[in-house]
Amino acid sequence: MTDLPLQVMATLPALQLIETLQARHGDLLFHQSGGCCDGSSPMCFAQGDFIVGDRDVRMGEIGGAPFYISPAQFEYWKHTQLIIDVVPGRGGMFSLENGEGVRFLVRSRLFSDEEFAQLQAAGRV
Repeated sequence: MTDLPLQVMATLPALQLIETLQARHGDLLFHQSGGCCDGSSPMCFAQGDFIVGDRDVRMGEIGGAPFYISPAQFEYWKHTQLIIDVVPGRGGMFSLENGEGVRFLVRSRLFSDEEFAQLQAAGRV
């Protein structure tokens, strides 16, 4: 069996920030909503501070933190691998990196036809 391509992954700077936030806040989770308040920034929460919707899709984990996405956003992004990075700036108003001088950012790349077929065969898209 071939390993499935990751649907979400994180850069080293993002993993380092996640580690810092975990030390401060405990177990974390991410949610990518595409909502109105903070645009399409991935939001980082302490587990228990955000209720994941029944239809939200768990795309994987980054730095040990589950990463969820709203169904509408998943439909839009299902052909891509999400790459969570960190850039200078202000974090989302409700996201734990707010005040750190950096924010999480989504980068992406399209899956190859072969990768997407593997995900389809596994029922992941």
